[in-house]
Amino acid sequence: MDCFYAGPNFLVIHPDECIDCALCEPECPAEAIFAEDEIPKGQENFLELNAELSEIWPNITEQGEHPADATEWDGVKNKLQYLER
Repeated sequence: MDCFYAGPNFLVIHPDECIDCALCEPECPAEAIFAEDEIPKGQENFLELNAELSEIWPNITEQGEHPADATEWDGVKNKLQYLER
């Protein structure tokens, strides 16, 4: 599962490296990971964003700590405006 990449305040999955095993879906505490054919309506733009940012952000090879404010952000709508590139 070396298909995860980390930016300053966002994680992305490289779509060409993901093997669609679905093991990450239940592990995501924010329930923010979806199979490509199950992406919720209105969130399709994240496919392109993941592809773009995974080419420039560093690869994650080990599980790290959750951000201290992760629970505060869980469920917040329209977070894309806070994306740091």
